[in-house]
Amino acid sequence: MKVTQHIEKANGNTLFTLEILPPLKGQTITSIFNTIDPLMEFNPPFIDVTYHREEYVYKELENGLLQKQVVRKRPGTVGICAAIQNKYNVDAIPHILCGGFTKEDTENFLIDIGFLGIDNVMALRGDAVKNETYFTPEKDGHNYANELVSQISDLNKGIYLDDEIQNQAKTDFCIGVAGYPEKHMEAPSMDSDIYFLKKKIKKGATYIVTQMFFDNEKYFAFVNKCRAEGITVPIIPGLKPLATKKQLNLIPHRFSAELPDDLIMEVVKCKNNEAVREVGVEWCVNQCKGLIVAGVPILHFYSMGKSDNIKAIAAQVF
Repeated sequence: MKVTQHIEKANGNTLFTLEILPPLKGQTITSIFNTIDPLMEFNPPFIDVTYHREEYVYKELENGLLQKQVVRKRPGTVGICAAIQNKYNVDAIPHILCGGFTKEDTENFLIDIGFLGIDNVMALRGDAVKNETYFTPEKDGHNYANELVSQISDLNKGIYLDDEIQNQAKTDFCIGVAGYPEKHMEAPSMDSDIYFLKKKIKKGATYIVTQMFFDNEKYFAFVNKCRAEGITVPIIPGLKPLATKKQLNLIPHRFSAELPDDLIMEVVKCKNNEAVREVGVEWCVNQCKGLIVAGVPILHFYSMGKSDNIKAIAAQVF
């Protein structure tokens, strides 16, 4: 079922969903099931599975020269989606990136997930890899997420890269895209960020999931700005409870999400990460309650491989 259909079916009730990371190479899918199992009591209609592109490392050889090697640290997005749908009978949503994909790769990826009966896809540009200063697309790949959305929309119309294909089957993907309540870190302004978000909607995206935020007012202001620009699709808030002191520096740096002073000072006072976890849970519970009162369609949680704090939050709000 499509994300938009799940929202319609809920009749105004706020749904619980989550996003998971594929396990590191060498680990089994058991770690995924261990994350999901405790959260199934909250009846998630869908679960997102992130995609991690290959990276490059340079290995020094005996002669002193460097050899470039390709590394995939978290493979398995498509297989995990199939396993989730089979085990839990819920929709799995694979993320698909511009980075690391040619247009042909993208088309084949979409065909594969279509064969699996997957109805939704999250279309993202993706970040620059560690050896890049700025994002660099693959040769014959997409530069921007709106181009990726356009290709998915074309496939939904039966338009393939090879225009000589006869009797083309149409796909029917519901396309999600990312939104940034505090603007994307590379965007020069919020206005420009909304401009390109609107472009993704015009190309065929039908819902938005936001980057994590810790101040609901930033989400509400973002939604109001989107609506003023004519963006009418559902805007799903993305949430991540703080769990460690290290995240005070990590989250603003990596995700460009501002932490409120009150939250920062509560975490600073904590003697250990167990106390930080309690602060993070309480803060996120209050966020959730405020968002539910405002009538958000879904609360979408970034699990980052852990679910105990998300379960503690969901138990208080669902």
